[in-house]
Amino acid sequence: MMNKRVSMVMAAVLSLTVAAGCASSSTQPAANDGKNAAPATPAGPTKISIMASLKIPEVPTDTIQKLVEEKTNTKLEIQWVPDGSYDEKMNASMATGTLPQVLYLKNPASLILLKDAIRNNQFWEVGPLLKDYPNLKKLLPTILNNTSVDGKIYALYQETPLSRQGVIYRKDWADNLGLAAPKSTDDLYKMLKAFTENDPDKNGKKDTIGLADRNDLIYGAFKTVSSYFGTPNNWGEKDGKLIPEFMYPAYMDTLKYFLKLHKEGLINQDFPVTSKTDQQNLFQTGKAGVYIGSMADVISLNQKMTNKDSKLDVANRLTGPDGKTGIWSIPGYGSAVFFPKSAVKTEAELKGILTFYDKMMSPELTNLIYYGIEGKHYTLKDGKAQVSEDSKMTDRDVKPYQATLIGGQSTNGMLTGYFTYDAKAKAEDLIVDNNKILINDPTAPLDSKTYTEKGVRLQDIIKDATYNFIIGKIDEAGFQKEVDRWKKEGGDKIIEEYTAAYQKAKK
Repeated sequence: MMNKRVSMVMAAVLSLTVAAGCASSSTQPAANDGKNAAPATPAGPTKISIMASLKIPEVPTDTIQKLVEEKTNTKLEIQWVPDGSYDEKMNASMATGTLPQVLYLKNPASLILLKDAIRNNQFWEVGPLLKDYPNLKKLLPTILNNTSVDGKIYALYQETPLSRQGVIYRKDWADNLGLAAPKSTDDLYKMLKAFTENDPDKNGKKDTIGLADRNDLIYGAFKTVSSYFGTPNNWGEKDGKLIPEFMYPAYMDTLKYFLKLHKEGLINQDFPVTSKTDQQNLFQTGKAGVYIGSMADVISLNQKMTNKDSKLDVANRLTGPDGKTGIWSIPGYGSAVFFPKSAVKTEAELKGILTFYDKMMSPELTNLIYYGIEGKHYTLKDGKAQVSEDSKMTDRDVKPYQATLIGGQSTNGMLTGYFTYDAKAKAEDLIVDNNKILINDPTAPLDSKTYTEKGVRLQDIIKDATYNFIIGKIDEAGFQKEVDRWKKEGGDKIIEEYTAAYQKAKK
C-alpha cells in the first residue's frame, strides 16, 4: 500500500514538474526593461508554480488550494515532493534548469545546498522589495537575517518558535514532597535528588530517578541547562572574536553539574546511548520525574503516562549561579522560500508573486492554510482555534498546506490553538515567554569554509569529550586536551573564518 502511495506522489511530482517548466514564461508579460515596473494585471488567474515538501504519504485534496486560488486570483501548480527525497529532487531540478517559480527549502540545513547558486545570481534578491508590501514588511528582521547570504535577503520564511525549551516535571511527585516549581539550577538539582531518594511516588521502594535524558546534547537536557548557566548558543562574541561555546567557563560549569548528577545517580546512567523513545518511556512509566526539552512535548507525554493519575507541569526561566537566565534559540524558520531567476524571468513577475504571498500573510488566508475551514476543520473557542478530532480529515485536507505558510503568529495574525489540557496551554504561553530571554547564535547567517568541510567531524571530538567528562572517564585537563585537538585539526581556522565573516557583516 505504501509503495502504491509513494508511486502516486512521484507521478504527481513528474507531471507537475513539466507544468512548472512551462508556467514561468506565461505568468505575466515582461516589463519593458524588466526593472522597477509594477506587475501587469493578468487577464485571468496568475499561474504560480511551487515546489513544497510532503510529509505524509498521500498528496492532499485540493479543498484548501481552490479556496486560496479563488481569494488570490491565482492558479497554483504545486509539486508535492516526498520529504525524504526533497533535497535530491531540488538538486536535480537545479541541475536541469527545471526549478519552479517558488522553491521552499526542506529545512534550514538545506540552505547550504543553495548558497553557491545564490552567489552566482541564480535567485532574486527580495530584501529591498519587502517594504512595499503591507504584510511582507512585518517579517522579522532577525529571522530574515538568519536566512541571508552575505548580508542580503533572498527569501521569505516560515516561522517556527525560537525556543520551545524548558522543564517538564511530575507535579504530583513534587506535591508529595512539598516541592515548588524549580526556579534555578540549584532548585532543579534539589528536585532531581528528592525524586531519586525520597520515594516521590509513595510506593515504599527506591525505584525512581530524577532526570530522564537521551543521547542528544542539543535537544536533550544538556544544552538547555547550559543556557541557564550562561553558555553562549554554539558561538559567542568576546573582544570582537567569535569563540565556540565549549571554550567558555559556563560550559565547564554545566559539565560539572551533569557529572554530579551522573555520579549521584540522579540521571539514567546510560543516557549517552539512550534513544528519545527510551527516554520518554522512562518518564511515562514513572521511573523518572523530570524531562528537559521541548515543553510542547507535555501533551504527548501525558497521553502515554502509565499512571493516569499523574499530573505534569512545565517551567522555564531557570536562573543560573549568577542569578541570570537565558535560553538558546534556533534560527526561527522551518523553511525559507526562494525565487529562481530561471523560472521568474523579470522583476515585474517577481513582484506579482510577492503580491500573492502578501495576500497569503493576511489573517484570513493564514488561518485557512494552517487550520482549514472554520466549522469543518476547526471551531473557535474563547477566540482560539480548536482543531477537529477527525485527524484523518485534517491530515488529508489541511496538514500538507501548512508547509506553504509564510510568517507565523508574531507576524501574520494566525490564531492561537485552543488546548483543553492546562499544562499544554501553559507550555505554549511559556514558549512565547522564552522570546524575552533568547540567546541567539551569531554564526546563523555566517559562513566558514572549513566548518562546511570539517565541522561535523570536529564537533564529534567535543561531543565525545562532553560525554566522557560527564561519566567520569576524563577530567578537566582531559577535556582541554580534546579542545586543543579540535583547534589543531581545523578549529582555529573555523574561529578565524567565522570571526572574519562576523566583522564583515557588522560593517
